[in-house]
Amino acid sequence: MKAVFIICSTFMLMACGEQLQDTAGVRTDKPPQAGTGVAAFTAPGWQAGDKAGWANHLQARATYGMNDHVRAPK
Repeated sequence: MKAVFIICSTFMLMACGEQLQDTAGVRTDKPPQAGTGVAAFTAPGWQAGDKAGWANHLQARATYGMNDHVRAPK
């Protein structure tokens, strides 16, 4: 009976375990400004590898597009 309890406890603990998903699908061998190579994910006028353009786009997006504090009425 004790062996059955230990086996059941082991299986229950294994079922509750969670596998790490931190790096699933992430490729860290390329810098972010290198792009994906897919035209659908590329903004018009931006070229892959343009680090200054990448930084400018992120700054503009943070300031104008994604910052709700700027857009909210006062």
